[in-house]
Amino acid sequence: MTDPRVRRIREDDVPAAVRLAEELAEYERARAECHLTVEQLHDALFRPSPALFGHVAEVDGQVVGMALWFLNFSTWRGTHGIYLEDLYVRPDQRGSGLGRALLQALAQECVARGYARLEWSVLDWNSPAIGFYKSLGAIPMDEWTVFRLTDDSLTRLGRDG
Repeated sequence: MTDPRVRRIREDDVPAAVRLAEELAEYERARAECHLTVEQLHDALFRPSPALFGHVAEVDGQVVGMALWFLNFSTWRGTHGIYLEDLYVRPDQRGSGLGRALLQALAQECVARGYARLEWSVLDWNSPAIGFYKSLGAIPMDEWTVFRLTDDSLTRLGRDG
């Protein structure tokens, strides 16, 4: 059963989603790294062939949570999956079931489309989130390490090959 507080993101939700992304960056102790603009998020979500998708949680007409996601592909499973880029629920709404409802909406997307998995990353120190995810049956992929290229390293590799 779909929670009526969760729905697909609409164009008029974008400013609220950007504010939530900024709050998430603050929570993750990385506010200075968040440079997302309303225009960037709008373009990513609503261009003719979007590669980013989203759901929001709404309480009393206010967007209080979001899930931004994109498709990935498993060569071992031979099908797409969803990668959850950001999941955030405002602190005053935590414990209300909205986080679970947002993840359930993404799981429903996976089931309806025949996707093999739903994946995301969580900071090692975020024990409340880790406990929540484990309570849903999610398992940590401890044997994997995330790598990332950004800024000068990315430019150097892209330019110099």
